[in-house]
Amino acid sequence: MEVRGVCVLLGVLLLVNCSFQQTPAKKRTLKKDTAKDAAIEELQKQINAIVQELNLLKEHQALQTVCLKGKKVHNKCFLANVVRKQYHTASEDCNAMGGVLAAPTSGDENDQLRDYVRQSIGPHEQAWLGIQDMATEGTWADPMGSSITFKNWDTSNSRAPQPDGGKAHNCAVLSGAAGGKWFDENCREEKPSVCQFNIV
Repeated sequence: MEVRGVCVLLGVLLLVNCSFQQTPAKKRTLKKDTAKDAAIEELQKQINAIVQELNLLKEHQALQTVCLKGKKVHNKCFLANVVRKQYHTASEDCNAMGGVLAAPTSGDENDQLRDYVRQSIGPHEQAWLGIQDMATEGTWADPMGSSITFKNWDTSNSRAPQPDGGKAHNCAVLSGAAGGKWFDENCREEKPSVCQFNIV
């Protein structure tokens, strides 16, 4: 697709160049200058379209690379990072790659994320999720700031069902050891993470 676009562009440039070389300078009129401007404007539009298509292809290629390294689940790709970081640093690193910290939206997605965390990070590890209640205590939000609809908090301990940390624990983790259940933790703790990339 890229080669075809470049060939079309070169062909049009050659035609425009030849047509100007064949027209004697004396016969050029204001109309021909207007036609020249229109042709140049049309070429610029074609160049912009080719550049936009090329950028889109690069984005799709990068996403495919992520999916090959990570795990594809529904319309998302997950990519684990075993390096332990504080929540904000892990989130910023995901953003820099064009993603966000993972935020499962269904039981199936959570189970697949749990399996991926166990396989890629470790069976007993916890990984940061893109779920936090920093803005309003007790209102857990996804990376876009919307209230979450799917929840998988660990409620097995009747004395301290999750989330239980109050204002000290504002960031959620997925626990491989607890079967993919979520726990609230202090955002300053250092943990592995999983980035999420949406496939369009």
